[in-house]
Amino acid sequence: MKRAIISVSDKTGVVDFAKGLADLGYDIISTGGTAKELESNGIKVTKVSDITEFPECFDGRVKTLHPKIHGGILNIRDNKDHQQQKSELEIDDIDLVCINLYPFKQTVESGADFSECIENIDIGGPAMIRSAAKNFKYVTVVTDPKDYKDVLDKLQNNSMKESDRLELALKAFELTSYYDSMITNYLRNYVEGHEFPEYLTLGFEKLYDLRYGENPHQKASFYQDLSNEKGNLVQAEQLQGKELSYNNINDTNGALNILKEYKDEPTIVVVKHANPCAICSEENVYKAFKKAYEADDTSIFGGIIASNQVIDKDTADMMKDIFLEVIVAPDFTDEALEILKQKPNLRLLKLDDINNVEEGRDFKSVRGGMLIMDRDIDLIDDLTVVTNREPTEKEMEDLLFAWKAVKNTTSNAISLAKDKVLIANGPGQVNRVWPTENCITHAGEKAKGAVLASDAFFPFNDCATLAAEAGITAIIQPGGSIRDQDSIDVCNENDIAMVFTGMRHFKHS
Repeated sequence: MKRAIISVSDKTGVVDFAKGLADLGYDIISTGGTAKELESNGIKVTKVSDITEFPECFDGRVKTLHPKIHGGILNIRDNKDHQQQKSELEIDDIDLVCINLYPFKQTVESGADFSECIENIDIGGPAMIRSAAKNFKYVTVVTDPKDYKDVLDKLQNNSMKESDRLELALKAFELTSYYDSMITNYLRNYVEGHEFPEYLTLGFEKLYDLRYGENPHQKASFYQDLSNEKGNLVQAEQLQGKELSYNNINDTNGALNILKEYKDEPTIVVVKHANPCAICSEENVYKAFKKAYEADDTSIFGGIIASNQVIDKDTADMMKDIFLEVIVAPDFTDEALEILKQKPNLRLLKLDDINNVEEGRDFKSVRGGMLIMDRDIDLIDDLTVVTNREPTEKEMEDLLFAWKAVKNTTSNAISLAKDKVLIANGPGQVNRVWPTENCITHAGEKAKGAVLASDAFFPFNDCATLAAEAGITAIIQPGGSIRDQDSIDVCNENDIAMVFTGMRHFKHS
């Protein structure tokens, strides 16, 4: 008689699976709550304690950690020495292991205290899963209820191959690795000095496969991490539209990061290729979108819109006439949804806690490794006026507005703003002069009376000179160049106010 051990926290489909195994002649071994569930449904169960001849102990912490269990799983069936030892030790084979683990993640997410979370760290389960997965040549390991039907079908048809068991073993090791990463990341919150550990374990859970990656010839999938952080894109509810693409997700994430900088007032952010092409803060979302659109009605085509306010009827009415890829907002009024339904391909995302900002880490893969750093959530170190003229109250308001924009633009970056509207943005050039020239050209007459932000210091006075020629009245930049005085002199000569932030914001996407 073949034997299967079944011990699951998620009991979805387990009764039918166990009945199917019993019909195939399997002796079902089980523990605790799973045994009770199976017995209550008329399935004969052999208790683990009857096999080990040792009672469960320490509040169930120890029940399956026994040679008669692991020996039954791990022995090599065609190894004579193993079979002789098995006979001498009176160990019987276990041919199938069906286990999913204590609900550690759900316990943490429920807000349970530390001691309860620790008690939901499974020990025996991962040990049996790993044993069965290691011995996949002879043992079938099942960890996902979605596999129950396929496994039963193959066992019934006698078509289970070693390659099938290997695939199940891979899934098993993926599960235990992910499970351990959850525990590791949870415990790291309680131990100081482990922000950048010697061995970095990251756990991600697949949300769904994507049609393709950044380009059609690249495969891609979308995963969520273990942070459970509020206000993230993974928590957004899609209300309508086509499925999100890789670029949609990447650009919408960029729009959200920028939007979180402006959480204190109604703001619209428009993003193309992860860079802001329009931003406006106003007294309401309609005015903010109108001014953002007017600031750059070309680049907005095919753009991503992020709003920190509910999208209302008037705003939706204006949006419907523009080709947009994604709109993400805390919510949409019923009237707005009715209007935007006229564009069925337009992706609408509802995201609660859209303004939430938390400390965390950013990760970037490189060939053969990964870079990890603190998230750039700080804004200014020490705001210092370095010119003869101080900025006016309005100029300072615009300077801080522009500084938030340039912080989230690919370096080398220059941003121009006026009346809390991003009127021109110059991302990603190999020197600082080109984005300055591009911004001034794009802004045209609007540059007069505008302010300029630079994500890093001016190594020369050329950008300050261009700003003066364009009629820009105030500049914000980190400072710290050995030639700072050259730029300060140009500003003083042209009655431009300039402030240093003491903090650089490079962004190398």
